[in-house]
Amino acid sequence: MKDKLKELEQKLGYTFRDFSLLRQAMMHSSYTNENHLPKYRSNERLEFLGDAVLELVSSEFLYRGSETMPEGELTRTRASMVCESSLAMCARDISLGDYLLLGKGEDATGGRLRDSITSDAMEALIGAVYLDGGFTNAKEFIYRFVLTDLEDKKLFYDSKTILQEMVQAEKAGEIAYRVVKTEGPDHSKSFYVEVLIGDCVYGEGKGRTKKAAEQQAAYHAILDLRRQK
Repeated sequence: MKDKLKELEQKLGYTFRDFSLLRQAMMHSSYTNENHLPKYRSNERLEFLGDAVLELVSSEFLYRGSETMPEGELTRTRASMVCESSLAMCARDISLGDYLLLGKGEDATGGRLRDSITSDAMEALIGAVYLDGGFTNAKEFIYRFVLTDLEDKKLFYDSKTILQEMVQAEKAGEIAYRVVKTEGPDHSKSFYVEVLIGDCVYGEGKGRTKKAAEQQAAYHAILDLRRQK
């Protein structure tokens, strides 16, 4: 596993002085449970710390970049920027799931692809960088791996809302989401969803939950509608 974590280190462009922090950041509670390790050895404490660092950095980012945005909108925007779906997308960008230490049961049931697990690991990684290299390194890490390509990320994780607003503005008809099929066992299902505007299909999506599949379908519908304009 050390070689895999060294590979992750290279991908991140950050070398840990205390390599054990990186290992802990990747250690899910299912792994500590299975290996009879103390619960505090999992990444949950680092996740707690990373969440706080991420909130501060993203708050400053918005405050400085949106000088006229009122407090309520700042709060809502920050919440959407650092929500589970957004962080899971950031984790996918660096294939973070490949480096997780999971219990065999969690691994077998698709834990490496589960948004809740990968988003938590992303926050734990931020916490690890903060402890190892201080606030400046943590801030640089967040800017590089979280606060990038925000417009596309916002479009993706808020796509159902954005599509609803677009369709209402154009008075184009009612939006409906339809599950086309499901695949896999109950513990590791994939959902395939179409989004219809009126009677026409405008996008398709696949996800581990119906909600995730609907978001992806809405995202593709938005791209299609923009191409048509």
